[in-house]
Amino acid sequence: MNDWPDAWSDENRGSRYGRGSASAQPESARVMRQVRRGPAGQPGQDGYGPGPAAPPYAGGVPQQPSYVNGGGDSAYGNGNGYDGYNTGQVYGGGGPGGPGGGRGPRPAPNWRRRIKWTAITVTTLLVVTTVATYFWADSKLNREVDLSKVIDRPETGEGTNYLIVGSDSRAGMSADDKKKLHTGSAEGKRTDSMMILHTGGNGDTLISLPRDSNVTIPQFRGSESGKVRPSLGANKLNAAYAIDGPTLLVRTVEYNTGLHIDHYVEIGFAGFANIVDAVGGVEIDIPKGGMKDTKSGADFTAGKQTLNGEQSLAFVRTRYALAGSDLDRTKNQQKFLNALASQVATPGTILNPFKLYPTMGAGLDSLIVDKDMGLYDLGKMFWAMKGVNGGDGKSMNMPISGSTGGNLVWDKAKVKTLVEQLNNDETVTVSGQ
Repeated sequence: MNDWPDAWSDENRGSRYGRGSASAQPESARVMRQVRRGPAGQPGQDGYGPGPAAPPYAGGVPQQPSYVNGGGDSAYGNGNGYDGYNTGQVYGGGGPGGPGGGRGPRPAPNWRRRIKWTAITVTTLLVVTTVATYFWADSKLNREVDLSKVIDRPETGEGTNYLIVGSDSRAGMSADDKKKLHTGSAEGKRTDSMMILHTGGNGDTLISLPRDSNVTIPQFRGSESGKVRPSLGANKLNAAYAIDGPTLLVRTVEYNTGLHIDHYVEIGFAGFANIVDAVGGVEIDIPKGGMKDTKSGADFTAGKQTLNGEQSLAFVRTRYALAGSDLDRTKNQQKFLNALASQVATPGTILNPFKLYPTMGAGLDSLIVDKDMGLYDLGKMFWAMKGVNGGDGKSMNMPISGSTGGNLVWDKAKVKTLVEQLNNDETVTVSGQ
């Protein structure tokens, strides 16, 4: 197949330098139809037309092609010709930017579209993060307490009742931890604090149950054996937990109050201290005269101060430095838990992932709840405690009428009125010490 331009053949190639030639001399420049070499010559004088072939070089100097203005049939358009130098322009006619084919002005950004897609992206990220956080947090809840094992339960009233328990559990604590937190090394678990939190439409109420309360431990079903056990009669309230754990404690509280407990929440020593440290400490106003108790490790001067985890645990456990003993201690526990809930619920914690996730992790890892407890219920509990601290509810001790054998006796008439108001979700008018 002939690969030369039209009307050219191998015989017209002159001295045949170039492709396939053994000669070291390059072949003459090939001239396309639209390019002419200087003044028009006679056919055959340039070595490419018919007739005798001219030497490719004259006087040893290669003859340079001369480009002149072409006619209207120039391949470069508009008949402007080409002078042999590349000016960097794109040839072939004008473009959006003008005759040289440059770019036109950049269109203005579509801000409405950008804002819309930014909003969609941010919203999607928030939804995905929220859902992932929910399932992560829900998986960390220790749902160990089965309230279905509690027998002879009172009817459910209006609102929701939480039994909140602080235990002296030392699970997972090293010898150094026990020494540092002044917990001792006693075996088993006892309840250091017990509270009923009622949430409803007429204000929230937090009621402390002194652990030395004189109550009746009724007939119950064993949490492990499943067998029904006879009543143990009059005893301290915290003995119920020591005998058969959370389910017997719930059974005892329900039997002696008539309130239906909807949810159970428990936290041990180490978990309590970890939550306080994760949130960055809790500010407490120490009463005049300060507080010192060698058994709990408390050693505080009077005035406002921020307590870390170790100091906070000493504060809520202090008993012997207080004139009112157990009743004053329950007031301090309420005061501290309200302050802790307020600290956790601040924007500085909720909106700061470097605080929020460690706090949630420390809290969820150390809480023990009932099998029906959900994150919504837990969040509702904390917000109610924050509301009580902010003045939207009421905090009190269980009404006391006296003591017997060193145990505190509840005021039956006031307790009956209190329970009726809570069951009907009415504003509480009863007061306690």
